[in-house]
Amino acid sequence: MTTVRIGVDLGGTKIEALALDAQGRELCRKRVATPRESYDAIVSGVVALIGDVERECGARGSVGLGIPGIASPATGLVKNANTTLLIGHPLDKDLEARLGRPVRLANDANCFALSEATDGAASAAALGVERPIVFGVIIGTGTGAGVVVGGEVLVGPDAIAGEWGHNPLPWQTPEEYPGPACWCGRTGCIETFLSGPALAQHHAARSGQTLTGSQIAEKAAQGDAVAIASLDVYVHRLGRALASIINVLNPHAIVLGGGVSNVARLYDEVPRVWQEFVFSDVVSTRLVRARHGDSSGVRGAAWLWAD
Repeated sequence: MTTVRIGVDLGGTKIEALALDAQGRELCRKRVATPRESYDAIVSGVVALIGDVERECGARGSVGLGIPGIASPATGLVKNANTTLLIGHPLDKDLEARLGRPVRLANDANCFALSEATDGAASAAALGVERPIVFGVIIGTGTGAGVVVGGEVLVGPDAIAGEWGHNPLPWQTPEEYPGPACWCGRTGCIETFLSGPALAQHHAARSGQTLTGSQIAEKAAQGDAVAIASLDVYVHRLGRALASIINVLNPHAIVLGGGVSNVARLYDEVPRVWQEFVFSDVVSTRLVRARHGDSSGVRGAAWLWAD
């Protein structure tokens, strides 16, 4: 058997796996529903899916796994996972025992950032930079983020680098303070203002209409005044939130993924907002849309074995 890179994206509703060749070309892809009955069922589901991919490709692969959480460096056990059945288990070690090979595990937002920094919209080739600093943001049901420097994921000693969504929205207005309650136990987190549901809730409060972010953007493009106002507020909040990242990290690019990333006006208007809040006379950071879209997470999991 030849060797490929296998990536697995383990989410709350589905498990997706693919195989990439050495040039990053997709060889095969499969997905199944995420088991809900037990942790052991999830482990068995991942193992079976990897077996299916390898049989279809006729190749044995390295295994990288992205999850909606992290493995604690202190205990080796999963924590902060939206898929709660994973919490408190040594997922990578259990998979290694079943597969008979090493498994590299990372947060799904880190995998997204790595994918786009490797061969996506924020790659060295795309940016014309030898070792780019990339901040990757997934704006969907939550607001996850990851940091990649020179092609390597930055995780930090506690594996929480990039946890942008659970900082307070910066430069809050009096109307925004103290902010909505967040599931993490605090108020005013970036996630409570910038997630897809947050945008929908804000617009519903103003208009009485329940719409998705894409629908709000479509109505704004048609001239709907309330939709335009809702997006104006959202753009200003996103610009402030990303300005704080530029002030700390000064990345070459910030790449957006997730459902809200499809709102086209963000890419022109958000940089105009962050110019006001970045502590510099010149802001070179580029705001770009993910090249691989919803596939970035699973591709990034495969690229955890880029070496």
